[in-house]
Formats: sequence, C-alpha cells, structure tokens
Amino acid sequence: MAGVWRCVLPVVVLMCVCLWGSTEAVGGAKSRPRPQRPPPRKPNVDPIDLTPPAQNIDIQQMTGTWYLLNTASKCSYLINHGMKVEPTVVTLTLSPEQTLSVSTKTRRNHQCWEIVQVYNLTPTPGKLKLKGARPELDTEIVIGEMVYNSYAIMYYQKRGQITMKLYGRSVDNLSESMLTKFEQLAEKQGLGLAYLFPFPTYSHCGDVDQNHVISKFNV
Repeated sequence: MAGVWRCVLPVVVLMCVCLWGSTEAVGGAKSRPRPQRPPPRKPNVDPIDLTPPAQNIDIQQMTGTWYLLNTASKCSYLINHGMKVEPTVVTLTLSPEQTLSVSTKTRRNHQCWEIVQVYNLTPTPGKLKLKGARPELDTEIVIGEMVYNSYAIMYYQKRGQITMKLYGRSVDNLSESMLTKFEQLAEKQGLGLAYLFPFPTYSHCGDVDQNHVISKFNV
C-alpha cells in the first residue's frame, strides 16, 4: 500500500502545479483582465488660440490704408477661383465707440464694390471679433505681426478654419523676406504653397458710388 501512495503523490503534486500555473479558474472560467481607465480627453483647442497676437498693439496706429498682397486659405471659393482674384484695398478707421470700421474695396464683374464691416475689440490686446448672425458664425481675428508703416499679418478663424492675410502699406516695397516669412507662417498652419493666393498690386478701386456699398455693421 505504501508503494501505491508513493506513486500517486507525484501525480497529485504535478496536477496542482499545472492548475496553479493555468489561466483558467475552477470550473473552466477564464480570468478577465482588469478594466483600464480611458485616457483623459484632451480639451478642444481652436487653432487660433495657439496663435499669439503681436505684443503692444496700438489700434490707432493700425488705421489708414492697407493693400491685400497675399492670402493663405483652404476656402473653397479661393481654391476654385484663386487665379481670378481682384485687387483689394482696405481702410481702417477707429470709432469713438472703440470699434474698428473696416472698408474693403474690390471688383466683381468689372464693377467696384465697397463692403463695410465692424471689428470689435476684445479684452485681449491684438485680438478682434467680427460678429456673425449667430455666435457660431463669429470670426475671431488675431493680429499676428504688425509693422505699422510696412506690413501686417492677420489670422481669421471661422468655424474652426484658419485664413491668413498679408497686407502692405504700399504695393511698391514688397521685400522678399516679408513674403518668405508669410509663407513660413502659413506652412505652420498647414497652408502650403498650394493654398497661397497672391493678389494683384495694380488697378485698385477708388471712390465707390452709394449704390455699390454694402454695410454689414450689425451682421
């Protein structure tokens, strides 16, 4: 009898070792991994919030005439008609109510038009807002770079889409370094050369008759 137990004991020990090393519990059920907590969601950040405005912006020094030289955008209209853009000139006027009146003159179908809008100043220097018919249609504006007597780089965001514009005080002093800087900044926004649309630097509109003035003060 003692001989039989000596034979059985190693078998029992072997079975215990195999069971303890198995991934199956008693009854054949597999052990489940502990549930992992999902990683915390990153807060949604608008692209324009990652674009710091220029320091010490003086809105009064911004007023006057600016010529639109270049635009970087994925706007479908520009993508389809970018080769047909017309010369565009913008005049900024600071009102006593501390809003910025923006007059844009350009041609459409060989006719000069003037579009008048109002940019509202915000508590953050260098940031403006163009109000839309609804809050989700507002346009957030950042003054990215500004040399008051030379050039300005502006960022516009509407519905999460960024458009950049390069303005100059004159069309005669377009420096290569200024244009290169604009292209580099546009590239950082995912707006490569395919999304750059230079504007004509000649034959800008002058005075526009009242029948072709569109006011958007409260839009």
